[in-house]
Amino acid sequence: MRASFFRYQAIGVVHSPFKSPEEIPVERNASPGGFDDVRGEIEIDPDFAAGLKDIDGFSHLFVLFAFHRTTASKLQAKPPFDTEVRGIFATRSPHRPNALGLTIVKLEGRKGRILRVSGLDMIEGTPILDIKPYTERDRKEAFRTGRRAKS
Repeated sequence: MRASFFRYQAIGVVHSPFKSPEEIPVERNASPGGFDDVRGEIEIDPDFAAGLKDIDGFSHLFVLFAFHRTTASKLQAKPPFDTEVRGIFATRSPHRPNALGLTIVKLEGRKGRILRVSGLDMIEGTPILDIKPYTERDRKEAFRTGRRAKS
Protein backbone atom coordinates (compact mmCIF):
# COMPACT_ATOMS: atom_id res chain seq x y z
CA MET A 1 0.00 0.00 0.00
CA ARG A 2 1.38 3.37 -0.98
CA ALA A 3 1.11 6.25 1.48
CA SER A 4 -0.85 9.27 0.32
CA PHE A 5 -0.61 12.74 1.73
CA PHE A 6 -3.37 15.30 1.73
CA ARG A 7 -3.49 18.94 2.62
CA TYR A 8 -6.62 20.50 4.07
CA GLN A 9 -7.62 24.05 4.76
CA ALA A 10 -9.69 24.95 7.81
CA ILE A 11 -13.05 26.48 6.89
CA GLY A 12 -13.71 27.82 10.36
CA VAL A 13 -13.01 27.63 14.06
CA VAL A 14 -14.83 26.55 17.24
CA HIS A 15 -15.65 28.85 20.13
CA SER A 16 -16.10 26.57 23.12
CA PRO A 17 -16.44 26.86 26.89
CA PHE A 18 -13.59 24.31 27.07
CA LYS A 19 -10.25 26.09 26.70
CA SER A 20 -8.06 22.98 26.87
CA PRO A 21 -8.52 19.21 26.59
CA GLU A 22 -8.07 18.92 30.37
CA GLU A 23 -11.19 21.06 30.93
CA ILE A 24 -13.48 18.53 29.25
CA PRO A 25 -14.98 16.45 32.07
CA VAL A 26 -14.16 12.81 31.34
CA GLU A 27 -17.49 11.69 32.84
CA ARG A 28 -19.32 13.38 29.95
CA ASN A 29 -17.82 10.71 27.67
CA ALA A 30 -19.41 7.94 29.71
CA SER A 31 -23.04 8.50 28.79
CA PRO A 32 -25.05 9.11 25.64
CA GLY A 33 -25.94 12.77 25.39
CA GLY A 34 -23.16 13.71 27.81
CA PHE A 35 -22.42 16.88 25.85
CA ASP A 36 -26.00 17.81 24.84
CA ASP A 37 -26.08 20.85 27.13
CA VAL A 38 -22.69 22.21 26.04
CA ARG A 39 -23.21 25.25 23.83
CA GLY A 40 -20.77 27.11 21.66
CA GLU A 41 -20.26 28.54 18.21
CA ILE A 42 -18.70 27.55 14.94
CA GLU A 43 -17.36 30.59 13.14
CA ILE A 44 -16.98 30.06 9.41
CA ASP A 45 -14.24 31.92 7.56
CA PRO A 46 -15.64 34.68 5.30
CA ASP A 47 -14.22 32.91 2.23
CA PHE A 48 -16.53 29.94 2.93
CA ALA A 49 -19.63 31.76 4.22
CA ALA A 50 -21.55 31.28 0.96
CA GLY A 51 -21.40 27.53 1.64
CA LEU A 52 -23.79 28.03 4.58
CA LYS A 53 -26.71 28.77 2.25
CA ASP A 54 -29.72 26.62 3.27
CA ILE A 55 -27.98 25.08 6.30
CA ASP A 56 -30.71 26.56 8.52
CA GLY A 57 -33.09 23.81 7.37
CA PHE A 58 -31.20 21.11 9.24
CA SER A 59 -31.48 20.37 12.94
CA HIS A 60 -28.15 18.54 13.27
CA LEU A 61 -24.78 18.69 11.55
CA PHE A 62 -21.80 16.42 11.15
CA VAL A 63 -18.64 18.38 11.91
CA LEU A 64 -15.25 17.14 10.77
CA PHE A 65 -12.41 18.77 12.69
CA ALA A 66 -8.72 18.55 13.45
CA PHE A 67 -7.45 17.43 16.87
CA HIS A 68 -5.02 20.35 16.75
CA ARG A 69 -3.65 19.85 20.27
CA THR A 70 -2.85 16.15 19.87
CA THR A 71 0.84 15.45 20.25
CA ALA A 72 1.24 11.75 19.51
CA SER A 73 -0.38 9.04 17.45
CA LYS A 74 -1.10 5.65 19.01
CA LEU A 75 -2.58 2.46 17.61
CA GLN A 76 -4.13 1.46 20.92
CA ALA A 77 -5.82 3.40 23.71
CA LYS A 78 -7.81 2.79 26.87
CA PRO A 79 -11.13 4.63 26.62
CA PRO A 80 -12.44 6.39 29.74
CA PHE A 81 -14.36 4.02 31.99
CA ASP A 82 -13.15 0.96 30.06
CA THR A 83 -10.98 -1.70 31.63
CA GLU A 84 -9.20 -2.80 28.46
CA VAL A 85 -6.88 -1.30 25.91
CA ARG A 86 -8.61 -1.12 22.52
CA GLY A 87 -7.49 -0.61 18.94
CA ILE A 88 -7.51 3.11 18.16
CA PHE A 89 -10.15 2.61 15.45
CA ALA A 90 -12.51 1.18 18.07
CA THR A 91 -12.21 4.31 20.21
CA ARG A 92 -12.93 8.05 20.03
CA SER A 93 -9.40 8.91 21.18
CA PRO A 94 -7.79 12.02 19.65
CA HIS A 95 -4.42 10.23 19.36
CA ARG A 96 -5.01 8.88 15.85
CA PRO A 97 -2.72 8.33 12.84
CA ASN A 98 -4.61 11.21 11.21
CA ALA A 99 -5.71 13.63 13.91
CA LEU A 100 -9.26 13.92 12.57
CA GLY A 101 -12.38 14.14 14.68
CA LEU A 102 -16.04 13.74 13.82
CA THR A 103 -18.98 14.83 15.92
CA ILE A 104 -22.67 15.61 15.57
CA VAL A 105 -23.98 18.91 16.90
CA LYS A 106 -27.46 20.38 17.10
CA LEU A 107 -27.84 23.60 15.12
CA GLU A 108 -29.50 26.04 17.53
CA GLY A 109 -29.35 29.04 15.20
CA ARG A 110 -27.33 31.01 12.71
CA LYS A 111 -26.33 34.62 12.50
CA GLY A 112 -24.44 35.27 9.29
CA ARG A 113 -21.37 33.05 9.33
CA ILE A 114 -21.75 32.09 13.01
CA LEU A 115 -23.48 28.80 13.82
CA ARG A 116 -24.79 28.50 17.37
CA VAL A 117 -24.64 24.84 18.34
CA SER A 118 -25.16 22.49 21.25
CA GLY A 119 -23.61 19.10 21.87
CA LEU A 120 -20.16 20.63 21.55
CA ASP A 121 -17.30 18.33 22.55
CA MET A 122 -14.42 20.35 21.09
CA ILE A 123 -12.07 22.87 22.64
CA GLU A 124 -11.66 26.58 21.89
CA GLY A 125 -9.83 27.20 18.63
CA THR A 126 -10.48 23.77 17.11
CA PRO A 127 -10.09 24.02 13.32
CA ILE A 128 -13.19 22.96 11.38
CA LEU A 129 -12.44 21.06 8.17
CA ASP A 130 -15.94 20.38 6.89
CA ILE A 131 -19.63 20.45 7.81
CA LYS A 132 -22.30 18.15 6.40
CA PRO A 133 -26.00 18.01 7.19
CA TYR A 134 -27.31 15.11 9.24
CA THR A 135 -30.06 13.69 7.03
CA GLU A 136 -32.69 10.99 7.15
CA ARG A 137 -30.37 8.57 5.36
CA ASP A 138 -27.88 8.91 8.23
CA ARG A 139 -30.33 7.44 10.75
CA LYS A 140 -29.72 3.78 11.44
CA GLU A 141 -32.40 1.49 12.83
CA ALA A 142 -30.13 -1.12 14.34
CA PHE A 143 -26.52 -0.72 15.36
CA ARG A 144 -24.09 -2.02 17.97
CA THR A 145 -22.31 0.28 20.40
CA GLY A 146 -20.42 -2.24 22.51
CA ARG A 147 -17.22 -4.13 22.07
CA ARG A 148 -17.24 -7.56 20.45
CA ALA A 149 -14.94 -10.48 21.07
CA LYS A 150 -11.21 -9.81 20.80
CA SER A 151 -9.60 -10.40 17.42
